[in-house]
Amino acid sequence: MPRHCDQRPGPGLVPGGTPAPGAGGPAARAGRRGDRGQVALEYIGFVPILLFVALCGIQLGWIAYVHEQADTAARTAARVEARKGSGGAAAGRAAVRGGLTADVAISKSDDAVTATVTIKVNAIVPGLDVPDAKATAVMPNDDPTGARP
Repeated sequence: MPRHCDQRPGPGLVPGGTPAPGAGGPAARAGRRGDRGQVALEYIGFVPILLFVALCGIQLGWIAYVHEQADTAARTAARVEARKGSGGAAAGRAAVRGGLTADVAISKSDDAVTATVTIKVNAIVPGLDVPDAKATAVMPNDDPTGARP
């Protein structure tokens, strides 16, 4: 008896060393050639989606940051105006970090000072219309000089 018949067949082989039907012979390998590059194509299609999701996350963080800056500027403007009677608008603009421009509006009454700050939020995601960040702060009018409007 030939020696190769005594051995156990390897994966995909029948006794005698021939490939089992559908076990990856030359015909099966030829059918897989149409899948070459499929992973690269899927990766190229997925990258823009991944970048868009990342940009949306960055945009949300930027919106939150600008709103926080507007809130800080409004509180600073109202506090300075209530304490000193003037200079609140300048203090509010100075409280905003570089690269952002704050529009500060101050209104006074006998018992309160109101500061409203508006900052334009730049869009990072193309085509996205982001509303401006707007914050209002009210402080009791503690002007020691007694100056009233």
